Amino acid sequence: MNRMKTKKGQHYLLSAEARTMSLMQIMRLSDEEAFELFKNSRWTDGEPVCPCCSHKEHYWIGTRKQWRCKDCGHTFSVTSGTIFANHKLPLTHYLAAIALYSNCAKGMSALQLSRDLDVQYKTAFVLAHKLRESMLDDDDSLMTGEVEMDAAYVNKHVRPKNDIKDRIDRRLKRNQNPKKRAVMVIRQRGEAGEGAVKTRTFLTRSENQQTAFHLAIDNIDRSAVIFADEHSSYDVLHASLLTQRVVHARHYVGPNGENTNQAESFFSRFRRMQYGQTHQMDNKYMDRYANEAAYREDTRRRSNGEIFEDILTRCAKSPVSRDFCGYWQGNNKAGESLAYC
Repeated sequence: MNRMKTKKGQHYLLSAEARTMSLMQIMRLSDEEAFELFKNSRWTDGEPVCPCCSHKEHYWIGTRKQWRCKDCGHTFSVTSGTIFANHKLPLTHYLAAIALYSNCAKGMSALQLSRDLDVQYKTAFVLAHKLRESMLDDDDSLMTGEVEMDAAYVNKHVRPKNDIKDRIDRRLKRNQNPKKRAVMVIRQRGEAGEGAVKTRTFLTRSENQQTAFHLAIDNIDRSAVIFADEHSSYDVLHASLLTQRVVHARHYVGPNGENTNQAESFFSRFRRMQYGQTHQMDNKYMDRYANEAAYREDTRRRSNGEIFEDILTRCAKSPVSRDFCGYWQGNNKAGESLAYC
């Protein structure tokens, strides 16, 4: 049975099965319950491990809610060495932030998050980016079966001048926005009616043959079938990979079923997140925004409780953020994360 449909024909996301967690449940947690929830998410067996030497024997300092390692003497808390290290807010605030983030199908702006949590915009901005950072996946396995490739451009708009005599041809490369970038996506299809099951995104300077070839070779198994549109960037794939194309100028689905509908589905969510939520995406963190949209696409068939537990576990196991620890004190990311540039 397709999980997106219930037995009564109701869409899965509208059913009670998709609602296994609520914000009210999180806000009702006491400080002790929030502490235990975060501890069990970080350490599967609930037994703390020293983040400095990985020793399991320790002392419990109840007045400070910290442990002291018997081996190296390092004092650590439930958030030490994680993405929430040196946190200032109560743990319930971070759990509430994860709950709010889990319920948003198209992301959440830092402004809305600051209002919901009643914190400064600066706090919400860093917190949202830390949650995006926890969503980054280190899975490097090759995609198999049927795989789609496509790209979309971001930050390309150049506002025309008011007087027509001052306007320029914005189609020319010299007149385009220097911040213009391409977000390329690779999506592995699931079984019939299941849609895509795995999504990877990459930020590049442009959609070109060299980038498309390297992305395909490094992420797609040689036995897979690649589906792409008529863009010339994917012409190079025919020499080494089984590739089928759909000419969108004539049809959305080719005569033999060729299409890139799953890639377009990703870009639909990504655009709604860009225009309807965040409004502005800096190129330095564009790969994080794209990965967030990919994560939301891949978890669209899971309940909000499952998504909450997954993000919480990722946050509890993610190391201290190098890009956002001390962000407002000048610790900014050096540059963009461009693929094959």
